[in-house]
Amino acid sequence: MMITIARRLAGMSLVLCAAPLAAQLASPIGGASPAGMGVGAAPRAAPGVAVPPATPATFSPTRIEARAEAAEPEPRAATPAAPLPPAAPSEFEAYASSIAGKQLRRFGSELVTPGARDFALPGTAAVPPDYRINPGDQLRLDLSGSVQASNLSLTVDREGRIFVPAVGAVVVGGVRYGDLHGVISRAVARQYRGFTLEVGMGRLHGITVYVTGFARAPGAYTVNSVATLVNAVLAAGGPSEGGSFRSISLKRGGTLVSDFDLYDLLLRGDTSGDAVLRNGDVIHIAPAGEQVAVMGSVNREAIFEVAPGETIAQAVAYAGGVSTIADDTRLMVLDTLGKADGGWRQLSANEAALRAVRRGDVVRVLSDAGLARPIAQQPVLVTLSGEVARPGRYYVPPGTPLSDVVAKAGGLTPQAFPFASVITRESVKAQQRESFARAVDDVELLLGTQPLVSANRAQLASAANLQLIDQVVAKMREREPTGRLVFDVPVTATTLPADLIVENNDSVHVPTRPATIGVFGAVASPASFAYRPGQTIGDAVRSSGGIQSLGDRKEIFVVRANGMVLARGKRTLSEPALPGDLVFVPVDANRGEFWARLRDITGSLFGSVIGAATIVNAVN
Repeated sequence: MMITIARRLAGMSLVLCAAPLAAQLASPIGGASPAGMGVGAAPRAAPGVAVPPATPATFSPTRIEARAEAAEPEPRAATPAAPLPPAAPSEFEAYASSIAGKQLRRFGSELVTPGARDFALPGTAAVPPDYRINPGDQLRLDLSGSVQASNLSLTVDREGRIFVPAVGAVVVGGVRYGDLHGVISRAVARQYRGFTLEVGMGRLHGITVYVTGFARAPGAYTVNSVATLVNAVLAAGGPSEGGSFRSISLKRGGTLVSDFDLYDLLLRGDTSGDAVLRNGDVIHIAPAGEQVAVMGSVNREAIFEVAPGETIAQAVAYAGGVSTIADDTRLMVLDTLGKADGGWRQLSANEAALRAVRRGDVVRVLSDAGLARPIAQQPVLVTLSGEVARPGRYYVPPGTPLSDVVAKAGGLTPQAFPFASVITRESVKAQQRESFARAVDDVELLLGTQPLVSANRAQLASAANLQLIDQVVAKMREREPTGRLVFDVPVTATTLPADLIVENNDSVHVPTRPATIGVFGAVASPASFAYRPGQTIGDAVRSSGGIQSLGDRKEIFVVRANGMVLARGKRTLSEPALPGDLVFVPVDANRGEFWARLRDITGSLFGSVIGAATIVNAVN
């Protein structure tokens, strides 16, 4: 009986197990299996039933919407940065300016201008890579790819964190700006893959610093977090009249961070001591040290603050060194306080490098320009033209005679006429200009006073006559001296003056032998006539038709081709004529009234000799 019960239980188990198995093999779309379909047979779809196509799911990136934050004001100076009035010169500045004859200011004072006080850096100022992120800084994020955000503005909270939506809090306080991209990128990568991140600085937080000591406007200033010591000093108007440009200390929590020398920045462009400020920093400007004035032929005249033990040569170096035209072998020093050697004292370059500068010294560097040098020290450039074998410009050593220069040019040609050579010199031209100006002044005085000593005073003082005086004097002032050197060499000479030492910018022109003689003035037919060997000056005058009735035989003069003047009265007519002579017959100044003769003179003078003839007639 026990065996029978066991067989029944086993049969019931098989029935129970077959039911779920049949359900698992049933068609997923419903309907009974066809008759005769056994286990493992392939199911067949029922007739007239459609199978819908499968649709893949679409990927959607996470979008982060930018949240609007309350706008924060830009950092600005706690005290209004109103333009400060120009600083009054100190007592030493005024004294040094009186010696220099011009205003001398402290070196560096031009850095402290009214515009420099407009100091607050904009929020878009470039941020250095080593800048540390601080609470209050504003960051801007842009994300693309699997997570997207545009112009996301995030402000660092007091705990140094920013909250990136869909990412979470990211600690950025104290992180270098150069490392900021990596820190935020790693935080986003914990949530997303396949994205691009751009990080920038939106606005810097403000900090408060204190400028004390000898500043023009000491006080508390609010600046942005990338401001430096120099920025804060400029905000305070720079050092005052009694403040130092060379000792500006930065203290942080009572510890000295930097003792900055503004000369490092102004003279060498060195900003290594210009530290970045932090909140609560104290900047102290010390009183000015010893000051000296450097003036004269230096690249920058100014009053300089010197350090203990520095020399006069170092003070001149602060002035940019000596200028191009300075005498660098010596300088003058004035001990204004009279402690050692009162008055001006001359120092050599070696002495200036050893002598320590003293408070109140005035250093003057002398100029070496505009001095007449000895011939032996002058560089010489000579120009040769005309009848020379190789005309041109020649550099020769100082002290070279003219004969050596001509030899360097290949000598004179057979057609040369050395007697009529024109040698001009700049130094002679300057001297002639000065002498001629004095002569014209004398003639003007003589012509102007003539009406006062004449019997016909009223007529001579008329406007027409006075206008004529002005015209004659103006015509004479237009004449420019040539600077010609005149030598008494024989007309048969074949060489130039050999012993003449040439000077710089000398010009030598050797013409050909002239074939004419010019006769001008009070003659019947002024002209140039062919030269005939053996003729006299009188023969040349007769060729022009002879002397007119207004002509003055006693005052005939001849200008030779070499520049010399022959004036021997009536005997001039019997002198032998030379090639290139210029004969002038003046009007007799003793006939008729003075102003009538003057009108005749101005009407008959030839253009090239009007100045000389007027002077001769007026003086006579």
